[in-house]
This record gives sequence, C-alpha cells and structure tokens, in this order.
Amino acid sequence: MKTFKLKRLEIIEEKEEDIHLTDIPLIDGLTINREDEENTWLIEAYIEQAYLEFFKNLQEEKDEVLIQVKITKESNSPATFLTSIIGVNEIGSKMNVLFKGSIVDKQKDKIQEMLTALVEEGYQGEELLEKFKELL
Repeated sequence: MKTFKLKRLEIIEEKEEDIHLTDIPLIDGLTINREDEENTWLIEAYIEQAYLEFFKNLQEEKDEVLIQVKITKESNSPATFLTSIIGVNEIGSKMNVLFKGSIVDKQKDKIQEMLTALVEEGYQGEELLEKFKELL
C-alpha cells in the first residue's frame, strides 16, 4: 500500500444537463493506493460537519460517485476516481467521508468532454452513469 496526502477534493455531478464540480474544503485527508488486484483506492476527507447532510444524501442517492482529487501538492494534475461512499462519520464537531474506488486513467478535459457529449445525447441520471462506465 502507498499513502498520499489529499490536497483537494471535488465532487463531479450532472446537474441540469451540465457537469458541475463541487469543491469540498479539506481540513485534512489521505489517499491510499491499496495496490490490490482490483486497483482499489481509499480516499478519506476530513472536513467541516456542515457537509454532513450533503454526503449522507449523496451516499443514499448514488451507488457510484465521480470525484476529482489532487494528491501530495496543489500543483499536481487532478486524478479522477469512480467511487462509492463507504462511510460518513461525525468526529466531534468535524466529520470524515470515506470513498472506495478506482482511478480513471483519463485527463479531466477528456472526462468532461465525454460526460458533456453523453448529456447532449440525452443521457441523464442512472442511464448517464451506466453509459459513462461502458465508455471507460
């Protein structure tokens, strides 16, 4: 296993036929490459509790969540992951969110182009997610 400092977290969502990035301000965080057969990564974001309902709703509504992170330093290129939220935990007056998923080996622009094209073709919701996974 390899562990990296999580420097930035954005949630990628389709809203009103457009791709929307929600920047989540971090207090701290880790990204762990488990180096297993499935190429699984764990991402932990330690954040303000103001995001508790946002992440609980996201966990209930979506089986898979597309996220974009920066690892180690802000100047690094972002990495995109297809994840599941495996935990949303209150920790005193703060909270953490645990994601488990796989890295997407495409650059941000290509991901956004692909998602935008699918939305323009009329895909949305679960159908959009399924079609996107087919193309990866």
